[in-house]
Amino acid sequence: MGKRVLLFLATNLAVLVLIGIVTTVFGVGNYLGPNGIDMAQLLIFAAIVGFSGSLISLALSKPMAKWSVGARVIDGTEGGDAAFLVGAVRRQAEALGLRMPEVAVFDDPSMNAFATGATRNSALVAVSTGLLREMDRKQVEAVLAHEMAHVLCEAKSFTKSAESRFGGGLAASLS
Repeated sequence: MGKRVLLFLATNLAVLVLIGIVTTVFGVGNYLGPNGIDMAQLLIFAAIVGFSGSLISLALSKPMAKWSVGARVIDGTEGGDAAFLVGAVRRQAEALGLRMPEVAVFDDPSMNAFATGATRNSALVAVSTGLLREMDRKQVEAVLAHEMAHVLCEAKSFTKSAESRFGGGLAASLS
C-alpha cells in the first residue's frame, strides 16, 4: 500500500510540475494574472479536485464496472462455466498469494474481460459470455491469468486513475 501511495503522490506532483512548466513556457500566467486568477491557487485547486476525484473513482470502480456491463457475480455453485471460472480464478489467486476476487459474467457477444477494484484484496474479475462461447478453457484460463496480473499490479491502474482525475480537476478549474 505504501508503494501505491508513493506512486500516486509522485505522479500527481509530476503532473503539477509539468503544468507549471507548460504554463510558464507558454506565458499563460501573463493572461491569467491580470484577470485575477493566481496560478498557484489554480494548481492547488486542481490538485485537490484531482486527488479527491481519483480516490472516489478508485473506491467506486468495482460497483460502477458491475453496473455498467450488467455483470452477475457468480460463486461457482451455478455449475458449468461458472464453476470452471471460479475454480480457475481461485487457483490463480492462491498461486499469486492474493485474496480471492469476486468473479462475474456479463452478457456481451464480443470476447472481453476486465479486472478492477480499489485494492488487490477487493478485486473483481469479469468475463463476457462471448469470451466463454468462443474460447476453449485453456484460452479462458490464459485470459484470466492476464486479468489476475492486472489485479497483482494494482498500482498501475491506481496511477492512471489519478492522472485522469487530475486532468479533469484542472479542466474544471479552467472552465
